[in-house]
Amino acid sequence: MSKHSRLLLVALAIIVIAGLIIIPMNFNRYGLYILSQWAVMTIAAMGLNLTLGYAGQVSLAQGAFVGIGAYGAAILTTHGWPLISALGLVIVICFIVGWLLGYPALRVQHHYLAFVTLAFSTLMFLVFRNESWLTNGIYGISNIPRPEIFGFPTRKPLPFYYLCLGSLGLVTLAMWWLIRSPWGRAFMALRENPIRAQSLGIDTRRYTLMAFAIGSALGGIAGVLYAPLTQYVDPVPFNLQLSLDLLMMVIVGGSGFMLGPFLGAMIAVLLPEWLRFAEGYYLMLYAAAVIVLLIYSPSGILGILDRYLSSRRTQAASALRAAAQSKLEAAR
Repeated sequence: MSKHSRLLLVALAIIVIAGLIIIPMNFNRYGLYILSQWAVMTIAAMGLNLTLGYAGQVSLAQGAFVGIGAYGAAILTTHGWPLISALGLVIVICFIVGWLLGYPALRVQHHYLAFVTLAFSTLMFLVFRNESWLTNGIYGISNIPRPEIFGFPTRKPLPFYYLCLGSLGLVTLAMWWLIRSPWGRAFMALRENPIRAQSLGIDTRRYTLMAFAIGSALGGIAGVLYAPLTQYVDPVPFNLQLSLDLLMMVIVGGSGFMLGPFLGAMIAVLLPEWLRFAEGYYLMLYAAAVIVLLIYSPSGILGILDRYLSSRRTQAASALRAAAQSKLEAAR
């Protein structure tokens, strides 16, 4: 990437970040709730993108880890724990459970692994619904408090939105570092060809488990933010549909692209709101838009951009090669 392109990307990133900070100041309560939900779902989708897009492991359990995080935060904070302590405990629990869930990935692959994670997602939904002594069953947990950050309360929608946005920023920086680290390169090697990765000395077993564990921990972080966002959790939001929605976010945005979850969550969370002018037809328009996109570009929105940039680079390289060849022939 040229220096000019890097500067352009940095300028674009600054504009987007400034817009996310300044523009919502004029939003009403519902608008801030939708933007906060986008930030929370983006974090969960980033975890699934690591597992699926970078490590190549199919998972239908990400919604269950969001539920674990949400119920963990709800139970602990309503019993007097600060949210940051609940976050630390949830990360540890989701990391361990995700590591254990990764063991079937060492034995089965593709749709077989999807069925294993589907079974785990169903199991957790039944726990949320039936274990009333812990989760209060179908009645859920209400009056979940919003935290104070460095003495500043986040009870109002705008401060809590900034908390979600800041959390998204920190997770993004951590993921950016991880993907560009030797771990990230090992994950991509595991996705492309596990046998070749193993022949190069990469411990495929350890990295498979690590991909599940880190991705699950990110789902737990999203759940910890979801609980005080809604201030009420019950089993319904954490059924299989949430896992399928997160999978769609990753695929539509662009699996294996750093910014894929951002765009995918925008499509899944914001597009239905933008299409509400169509009243009863907005879900049909939403589904049709997603179907057309995936038919045209199975690699998602960023896949279209990636193909365009690759085509431009190929054309530029061909032009340089042709110019060099003509100069060589003229010199002869």
